[in-house]
Amino acid sequence: MLVLTRRTNQSIVIGPDVTITVVEIRGEQVRLGISAPKHVSVHREEVLEQIRDQNRQAADLAGTDTVLLPRRAADGARNGGR
Repeated sequence: MLVLTRRTNQSIVIGPDVTITVVEIRGEQVRLGISAPKHVSVHREEVLEQIRDQNRQAADLAGTDTVLLPRRAADGARNGGR
């Protein structure tokens, strides 16, 4: 991990198109401004973890649905297509 010291209004640059600027330091909190292209996702770590959990749950449900689909189709054929 690279550790850098920055003051208010100072920035770091990541790659050619992401800039992180220290906007304000208040007590133990640091406010950061992040400038990045729209195709670059920027999330707080806890929000990203929630997104990952939801995606995993959705993938699990989708896998269950595809397993049930052939059985439902077969049941419909036996019941005259209903």
